[in-house]
Amino acid sequence: MSARETASAAWGVGMPEWVNALAEACDRTSQNRVAHQLGRSASLVSTVLRNSYAGNMARVEELVRGALMHETTTCPSLGEIERQVCSMWRDRAKKPNAVNSQYVTMRRACHRCPVFQGEQE
Repeated sequence: MSARETASAAWGVGMPEWVNALAEACDRTSQNRVAHQLGRSASLVSTVLRNSYAGNMARVEELVRGALMHETTTCPSLGEIERQVCSMWRDRAKKPNAVNSQYVTMRRACHRCPVFQGEQE
């Protein structure tokens, strides 16, 4: 059974477009390669396709839209970036880290960004 067929069976007619993009990417390559591209595990990809993922589905959607669908967002510091890059910096901005100047700059930028602020509410 293809990833697209698995997703269609699990999600039904209301399958979101980003899940379809995830399934098509898996059919083109493999779940492992797609998971690596997303920076997540193959089991996460599998459970999302089967509509049984218990974690933050909105976060997975954001990763898929950025990495596979090439959707972008505007960062106050970096300008136009893919959504999964925004997600990565938001995760890093939650913890203080003075490792280098870019981390400090991005932490400050994230804390001023409405996307980050909306996530914190």
